[in-house]
Amino acid sequence: MYQTICVIEFRWLLGIWAIASAVLLAWSWKQYGWRSETRSQALLLAAMGVVIAFVLPILVGAEGLPIWGFGVMLFVAIASAVALAAYRARRVGLDPEIILSLAVWMLFFGISGARLFYIIEYWPKFQRPTPGETLLAVVNLTQGGLVVYGSMLAGGLGLLLFIRRHRLPGLAFADVIAPSVALGIGLGRIGCFLNGCCYGGLSDLPWAVRFPEGSPVFIDQMQRGELYLHGLIFAGSPGDAPVIAQVEPGSQAASHGLLSGQQVTEINGRSVHSVEDAQLQLLKIYGDGTEVSIRVAQEPREATWAVTGAPPRSRPVHPTQLYSLIDALLLCLLLLVYEPYKRYDGELTALLLTIHPVSRFLLEVIRVDEASVFNTGMSISQNISIAVFVGGILLWVYLLVRRPRDSVWPVGAALAGS
Repeated sequence: MYQTICVIEFRWLLGIWAIASAVLLAWSWKQYGWRSETRSQALLLAAMGVVIAFVLPILVGAEGLPIWGFGVMLFVAIASAVALAAYRARRVGLDPEIILSLAVWMLFFGISGARLFYIIEYWPKFQRPTPGETLLAVVNLTQGGLVVYGSMLAGGLGLLLFIRRHRLPGLAFADVIAPSVALGIGLGRIGCFLNGCCYGGLSDLPWAVRFPEGSPVFIDQMQRGELYLHGLIFAGSPGDAPVIAQVEPGSQAASHGLLSGQQVTEINGRSVHSVEDAQLQLLKIYGDGTEVSIRVAQEPREATWAVTGAPPRSRPVHPTQLYSLIDALLLCLLLLVYEPYKRYDGELTALLLTIHPVSRFLLEVIRVDEASVFNTGMSISQNISIAVFVGGILLWVYLLVRRPRDSVWPVGAALAGS
């Protein structure tokens, strides 16, 4: 896990944005003149400049923009997917510029859909005392919160609108970008691994991963009562009184006389009134030699000791992010290898829509970060996987019953690239 790589001051970020924007617009103008696509790029870049100058400092603080490992891998995933799609477009006679234009559309629709999906799924996390604070929490992408299926669904809508606007052969064009979708999903999962999200359940396999203190899986295990924090596990819900449920045998807490059933009242001189309070205060105590002081009800003296040893980590879990990476890369390879043997335009897309939801459904079985919904006993991603799989089967039926035995390329390519 490597959440934050560095922090870039906003003045440097604006400088990088200005140089990159000037180069991109100059190239686009030279190649295509002041066409609608060039104007759209200019408007988008101007909007990004406004966000960098005025919005980001409010969201993340004036010290600068944190560069998250997740964000870096998201960029790598998008760039790699676009490069592969542009290469494949050139091979069928399409102007690669159309892929760059599509990337702008897909980036907007994909990120918006991924964020909206996450907000709907985890809405209680975004609720704040005032509407303004809630809105800031909703748009604060720097804290993470994107769902792959939301990106795929909204990106699919963006793709349909793009195809309609540019009068492209839909299924043939979808096949051009289908391997890129799988590649982008796979590389994006490395970002999930660096961020510590999308984790699996407990595992004793040799490749199981222990995430560091403060990671999403660490917090989740702590709240579930599966993880000792400075030798203590608390009972009940976050709002309950901070009653010790278990004391780790052989820990400093045990040697200083703390017992299960005792209620903690103070941690390092600060009053605690709930399980959540106690857990948050204990999380703030880290570093070899740092003092831990705990007072319990009806005891005159505090239990005090110094932190020793390495920082705690989560219990071993399945690295489902890496499972997803391997799955998506194999799917990308399958689509590329299968292409010479396809008989109909749309077959690569149909393969993507039938294979990916099956593997995603199975991976959700060993993930523990999503609760079941709609009284189905399945996560929201599993429910959507079923719907996507059904859509893939319907596409196969349509291809086998209705489609001719040839492809529109390269005839259609010349039209689309004009």
